[in-house]
Amino acid sequence: MEKEEAEKYILAGQIAKSVVSKAKKDIKPGQKLLEIALNIEKSITSIAVDGKEKAKPAFPVNLSINENAAHFTPETGCELVLKESDVLKVDLGCHIDGFICDTAFTLNFDNSHAKMIETAELALEEGLKIAVDKAELGKIGTAIEKAIKGKGFNSIQNLSGHGLGQFETHASPSIPNIASGNSKQLEEGNAYALEPFATDGEGYVREGMQSEIFALEKPVLVRNPHARKMLEVIAEEFQTLPFALRWIEEKLKMPEFQRKVAVRELLRAKAIRSFPVLHEQPRKIVAQAEKSFILFDGKATVLC
Repeated sequence: MEKEEAEKYILAGQIAKSVVSKAKKDIKPGQKLLEIALNIEKSITSIAVDGKEKAKPAFPVNLSINENAAHFTPETGCELVLKESDVLKVDLGCHIDGFICDTAFTLNFDNSHAKMIETAELALEEGLKIAVDKAELGKIGTAIEKAIKGKGFNSIQNLSGHGLGQFETHASPSIPNIASGNSKQLEEGNAYALEPFATDGEGYVREGMQSEIFALEKPVLVRNPHARKMLEVIAEEFQTLPFALRWIEEKLKMPEFQRKVAVRELLRAKAIRSFPVLHEQPRKIVAQAEKSFILFDGKATVLC
């Protein structure tokens, strides 16, 4: 990692902090999830550091509720409304020239699941304490799982923290949220995100049927002209970062039927991949906390 790259990570983190602070104040029960998502994404692109440096969304804001753990973003026309009893995970990312800060927090307005949210935040703190000292991956997972189990919840075993690369939201290595024997250590000159999930479910998520988030996999030749145009826009606007279908709609102004045909064609050709909504057992709850950090110039800097 060069000094200029580290500075861009830090700037992205400063913007992410401001976006999170504003979102925590602005989000209220009774709002549509689509309104919340659009407001947060607008904040990412409008808040500036020192009045000049601005960021872009590193991925569509995830607004996963209750048993949904990750990858839900509202589609155009979504009428879902946030209820006071909902447990809302807000997962957002900012990037400057592809250098990403990834962060998440959980809200529950009637405080019916406050202990679970506090547990996810505690697990993040415990994991960060040793992660910033370049701990072994297995020991980070042990610290996270111990904090969550100690409060009577389960750590989701098939969701993990991860590295951050330029234009890469989930780079190597995978940082476990449970104890393991992985002796690989975090390395100087890299960026990482710790992302514990606490649940009163079994601690395992599954893919649902719904996908509104996609990412470029590889450029391929496709016959459908609408698919070709969509692929051009994806490569130019988002590169390898995840995008929402509603973002594509804004760029292409393509009728719905043509968009659906184009997406199917690109998925079939493996030009793009989908991120299905991930969910725990029905009527179980998930809380999430996440922060990013860099190891650079002999020290750790928590970005957000």
